[in-house]
Amino acid sequence: MCVLAWGGAAVSWELTTPGRLGASLASCAAFLLLAAGCALHIRRALVAELRRMQEIAGAAQRALLRPLPGRIEGLTLAAAQLSASRGAAVGGDLYEAVPTAYGVRAVIGDVRGHGLPALGAAAAVLGAFREAAYDEPALGGVLVRMERALARHVRGAEGAPEEFVTVLLLQIAEDGSVLALNCGHPWPYLLREPQPLEPCGASPRPALSPFPGLCPDPRLEDRHVQPRRRSRRGVWGGAPVSGTGGVGKGSARRGVEVRTFDGGETYPPLGVVPVQPDLQPQDCGRLWPGDVLFLHTDGAEDARDAEGRFFPLRSVLAEQSADTPARLVAGVHAALLRHTGGQLTDDVALLVLRSDRDDRGC
Repeated sequence: MCVLAWGGAAVSWELTTPGRLGASLASCAAFLLLAAGCALHIRRALVAELRRMQEIAGAAQRALLRPLPGRIEGLTLAAAQLSASRGAAVGGDLYEAVPTAYGVRAVIGDVRGHGLPALGAAAAVLGAFREAAYDEPALGGVLVRMERALARHVRGAEGAPEEFVTVLLLQIAEDGSVLALNCGHPWPYLLREPQPLEPCGASPRPALSPFPGLCPDPRLEDRHVQPRRRSRRGVWGGAPVSGTGGVGKGSARRGVEVRTFDGGETYPPLGVVPVQPDLQPQDCGRLWPGDVLFLHTDGAEDARDAEGRFFPLRSVLAEQSADTPARLVAGVHAALLRHTGGQLTDDVALLVLRSDRDDRGC
């Protein structure tokens, strides 16, 4: 703009100076060409610098929230991150899933605040999880090391406000049993295909074990009809929400039951009170083949449209196709952007795990 302003001033000076008109027009054209060339050179340098900065930022973002593998020990995964900061792919939300000797361990968390200012705390907590998940035999030990990493980050950042992080830790063993530690984070949703109705004249469904969530008595098992499965503690609370959606012309998909995967007690977020070293995880029952866990941060359910209505995440999950975790994440992602008009006020992280094991985990 400065170069173009200088060129305009030079042209005005030439036109107002007494002399032949042809010479003045030639001088004006020379000044304009010189100004345009300088402006294009400066713009090209700025665009190249912007591209280099975008490449560096992209590499840093991929190192923080690296792409998850499509499959880990019988679990199919998919994830997505939406930042409230324009131009940023990451923010104060975090997620990760790693295979360990104790089972697949997954984490999802949300740092106080959003956008780039919360990036440092998210990096500290996520880095501690990636190291401790392999070393600590107990899930509580992983949580303690994550809290220590957050405390070191707060002490090392000059002028940084007190940070706290909501965290949900999950451990899924080979038999599908799930242990959880929840520090102020929303519980995930469980998506399950409903059991088929019994035809008229069919034998009655086999009785469940007297202990919910445990395998039924093999003597009562029907080879053709699987019993309805429940949590070991019966903590998949809430009334199921069913939805239907077409997956193609001439085809239909059965409704999906959406339940809150509630593990019971919830502890304060990291950074509020010290974590007890002997903290025992909650037993959340068993993840059966075909079951889908939908983990999310509070930015998903707290998102509002122009009229102030909250995003109906539970209903959207019932209507989305859950054929693959990636398709489910993409559907919820698109519905969230439509609901908010692309104007997010908080970061959003989505993590989906589906059990594809072919055994019953008994």
